[in-house]
Amino acid sequence: MSSDLPDTPANVDADRLERVRVEDEMEQSYIDYAMSVIAGRALPDVRDGLKPVHRRILYAMDEMGVTSASGHRKSSSIVGETMGNYHPHGDSAIYDTLVRMAQDFSMRYPLVDGQGNFGSMDGDPPAAMRYTEARMAPIAEELLEDIDKDTVDFSANYDDRLEEPDVLPAAIPNLLVNGSSGIAVGMSTNIPPHNLGEVIDATVHLIENPEASVVDLMEFVEGPDFPTGGQIVGRDPIYEAYQTGRGRLTVRSTFDVEESDRGGDRIVVTELPYQENKARVVERIAEDVQEGTIEGVSDLRDESDRTGVRIVVECKRGANTDVVKNQLLEHHLESTFGVINLALVDGQPRVLSLKETLQHYVDHRREVVRRRSEHDLEAAEDRAHVLDGRLVAVENADDVVELIRNSENRTAAKEALREAYEFSERQADHVVRMQLGSLTSEEVGDIEDEYEDVQREIERLEAILDSDERLDGVVVDELEAMKAEYDDERRTAIIEDVGTVTREDLIPEEDVLVVMTADDYIKRMPVETFDPQRRGGKGIIGADPKEGDRVTTIFRANSHDYLLCFTTQGQVYRLKTYEVPEMGRTARGKSAINLLDLDDGEEITAVVAADAFDDENCFTMVTRQGYVKRTCAAAFENINSSGIIAATLGDGDALVDVAVTDGSRDIVIATEGGMTIRFAESEVREMGRTARGVRGIDLEGDDHVAGLVATADGERDLLTITQNGYGKRTPLAEYRRQSRYGKGLIDIDTGERNGPVASVHAVDTDDHFVVVSESGQIVRTPAREVSEVGRNTMGVIVMDLAAGDRVACADLIPGAE
Repeated sequence: MSSDLPDTPANVDADRLERVRVEDEMEQSYIDYAMSVIAGRALPDVRDGLKPVHRRILYAMDEMGVTSASGHRKSSSIVGETMGNYHPHGDSAIYDTLVRMAQDFSMRYPLVDGQGNFGSMDGDPPAAMRYTEARMAPIAEELLEDIDKDTVDFSANYDDRLEEPDVLPAAIPNLLVNGSSGIAVGMSTNIPPHNLGEVIDATVHLIENPEASVVDLMEFVEGPDFPTGGQIVGRDPIYEAYQTGRGRLTVRSTFDVEESDRGGDRIVVTELPYQENKARVVERIAEDVQEGTIEGVSDLRDESDRTGVRIVVECKRGANTDVVKNQLLEHHLESTFGVINLALVDGQPRVLSLKETLQHYVDHRREVVRRRSEHDLEAAEDRAHVLDGRLVAVENADDVVELIRNSENRTAAKEALREAYEFSERQADHVVRMQLGSLTSEEVGDIEDEYEDVQREIERLEAILDSDERLDGVVVDELEAMKAEYDDERRTAIIEDVGTVTREDLIPEEDVLVVMTADDYIKRMPVETFDPQRRGGKGIIGADPKEGDRVTTIFRANSHDYLLCFTTQGQVYRLKTYEVPEMGRTARGKSAINLLDLDDGEEITAVVAADAFDDENCFTMVTRQGYVKRTCAAAFENINSSGIIAATLGDGDALVDVAVTDGSRDIVIATEGGMTIRFAESEVREMGRTARGVRGIDLEGDDHVAGLVATADGERDLLTITQNGYGKRTPLAEYRRQSRYGKGLIDIDTGERNGPVASVHAVDTDDHFVVVSESGQIVRTPAREVSEVGRNTMGVIVMDLAAGDRVACADLIPGAE
């Protein structure tokens, strides 16, 4: 404040004002608010596992007498009592809490016995509180047991009219048994529920073995036990959550595969992950089936009733059930439960391990038993004191009666008794109030028996209070009694982690044909799409390139293969087959721009499956101008998204073909002009990726290399296919070995009828080959359909091409017979 304020009575209080920075005041106010929310609303107490609203509802029901032995009461009455006396917040918040405590799919051991509509797993809301009724469940009474014996502290309620408990005695470890979730200011808690029997066994073990570790306790607590069942995948995440107080558990639905009456399989889901909305799960599955995200599903039904969950997914005939199952798991039947074991310890939020959580509960129960024993001892000693006076009065019955009769009033009688028999005020008052009937011999015997019982009880309670071991014994006995009363079978199974479900797991393993065009459109199709035909057929449509585009590449691969794609510009890219979009025969395909970073005019010319070689193999490459090189496969281990250099090319040259070799093969190079040369692989030394290579064949005129074959078996045949759809099969033995860089031998006549050579392959008679034309026609033919002939022959027609069309390329399906 300004120091030049006039000193008037109106400004006297201003002298007591303090200067405070705004940011400091806001920081402190925010901290105060945050702690108020944390302690007063959002986080459970580690001792009874309850938030204030849960505790107040149960205490209000206890005060109202709405126990498990009473009739149900209107929920609105319970909400009103709780709000009016203990919880000054909105009635909807209180009713929502009451509803959740009654839902057997939300609470592992419901604390409220509800009557009426309390909602469902489908997300249906409960009926209004004026329609539903509730009372305490028997297990909830165990949380309040002995609360009237000074076992816990009480504080004034919000308007100082009443008192409410700061915590409940909690005869069961409710924090772990029922779990808790909540969002505070700057922190949140998410504690999963557990099996009561397992938690009690672990608690008893910790009492008897204080040095027990989390691993030791996990011998008893397998893991969370959700009310909706399901499966937890893997034990390591459970250990991490129990050890650190934080973890991520993968929770999976329980389902079976049954044989359907319709001829296929059906996947029947009987349990869902905790807190999943069943109706929403069914809705999302239906949406994904409709959009094609999930394939192979013919029908979807929700056959659930009050007895349990039953979601039926009918698979189409011939569909791969494992693929459908994995698709459902990836998108809908598996979820993550993030464990945050955060609770209030002495009013402060703390993240607790399994052992710490149980230890705090054990400390609480020890305190409860101690305070209860002190309370009971005080009551027993008071009763013994009274009975002691009664016994004296009975032994002197005549004198006592005479003394009382001669007294002027009751006060005088008590004074006389105190003087005559040294009674205390309480003893004298009790004797004066005794009835004459209690002086009978039978009544006297009952008093003596009760006195002996009370003395034994005093001795028992004193022994408990004098010995920590006996006190722990009481805690253990009471926990064992709770287990005997409320223990049930575990609902959630723990299964081994067999690996994360990946996209690859969702793709059926099958042989496919990948087709690519000059404009970089790409797609894959199952090989079975194309039935074998006799040679000379027109084939069927396998691609529909747009006007001005043409098919350039076809290759066979397994859908799970990693492929090394070599291009005409000497680059190599890595591609997973299933990343290529699967499309129908008549589809054009999709742009490969997101799969392969190809330059303009760059085309894939050779493809090698990565599992077809090891680091000791080599890639033998041949270029259009006849250069050949060998590079160790280990040089291609790290291929980035933009590819790496496989070979350096001269001006006007292009990479044509690649084969996997092991140093002992023979290399056969074929030219477009119908020439071939065969030489030993050893004639080409190993060289680096950036090398150009050495001359492999001496080309004549404007001839160029068409392809490369690496063979170690002279009994195989060389299949040659020309651009005009003709081909021949000749034993490789007819191609004698020569020195590298010779002109070679004539393989096939490449006159006007045949046209230039388009492709060469080493084949066996049980192989099939697939030929694709530039317009997208594909024909699949057994190799035995092409007659075996000698070198320097015309060959026979293998594909009937339309006018203006020509063969783009071909590939093999080994052992298709």
